[in-house]
Amino acid sequence: MTRMISRFLKDDGGATAIEYGLIAALLAVGLISALGSLKDNLADTFGTVGTALKDAK
Repeated sequence: MTRMISRFLKDDGGATAIEYGLIAALLAVGLISALGSLKDNLADTFGTVGTALKDAK
């Protein structure tokens, strides 16, 4: 029984999976925030182009 508990405490396979999950979550948060600011700039650009085309009539 002691041997099984010792082997269980030394097993770190789950820790690696958790670390990869945390890295993926951090990347997702970074991408969401970066794409949020890019969306605003892109919307402004299309708005400017749309206004210029409408005024060109």
